[in-house]
Amino acid sequence: MINSTHVSFFTLAAYFDTGTLRLFYFMMVMSLYIAIVIVNVFLIAVICMNRSLHEPMYLFLCSLFVNELYGSTGVFPFLLVQILSDVHTVSAPLCFLQIFCVHTYGAIEYLNLAIMSYDRYLAICFPLQYNTHMTSNKIATLIALTWLYPLLACIFIIYLNSHSELCGNIIYKVYCDSHSVVKLACSDTRLVNTYGLIASFGTIFGAFIFIIYTYMRIFKVCFSGSKQTRQKAVSTCTPHLASLLNFSVGASFELIQSRFNMNSLPNMMRIFLSLYWLTCQPLFSPVMYGLKMSKIRVIGKSLMSNVGF
Repeated sequence: MINSTHVSFFTLAAYFDTGTLRLFYFMMVMSLYIAIVIVNVFLIAVICMNRSLHEPMYLFLCSLFVNELYGSTGVFPFLLVQILSDVHTVSAPLCFLQIFCVHTYGAIEYLNLAIMSYDRYLAICFPLQYNTHMTSNKIATLIALTWLYPLLACIFIIYLNSHSELCGNIIYKVYCDSHSVVKLACSDTRLVNTYGLIASFGTIFGAFIFIIYTYMRIFKVCFSGSKQTRQKAVSTCTPHLASLLNFSVGASFELIQSRFNMNSLPNMMRIFLSLYWLTCQPLFSPVMYGLKMSKIRVIGKSLMSNVGF
């Protein structure tokens, strides 16, 4: 048995020789990362610099965009280095750091989407009591819990993984994740598997069930309400539902690949499905909200015109 404290590096075996296409893949990933950074930073600046957008919905959106930057930064620079590298290895500390970033990003994303659905639920179902329910203290508390709970939960996962006894150091992916490290363990993994299942249910599945509940209530009010109520619900809920669906599909791809043997799929397809939720969501969400929410779109255009674009 090899104790994980003696494993100095992990080998990422999912990479393949890209030959003359290496530079093309590098430029493609680099362009995607630059686009993600520009779009998310721009929308964060739009929300922060305009007091008219200092409302609960936009503050939750700002938290979502910050998480998009955080998650993509935890993956893209690493991918760029690996694409240009001939030896696809990663040091053990950096691997565990990436596990922390990837898992906290996913949990924070779902919790952000959950509190945004709660905000829409209050605004549509209880419009007269909305300001009473959604106070500044409550907003700060919800955002703080959205970030602190996943960060604290993932610290314990990293602790369990880093103290497991490992029988190898080969990870069949293009980045590090907790389940891949657990599969290398020689020791009893019941504790880390049980904790991981509980933590996942408490964040991803718990948030998803809560979102379904809030939208059932929203749809009930819309069907029985006025045309104006339905229009308000459609305009504010469409980008949220689209973002939720996109992220859920990507996370499902990753979950299926982690739990089942997908060797029948081409290697390039497995890599794409594995990276979808980490690469497409950080660009999809800000573009969707920027295009669909008129207030952000108008202020964004005004800001661009003021700086000469």
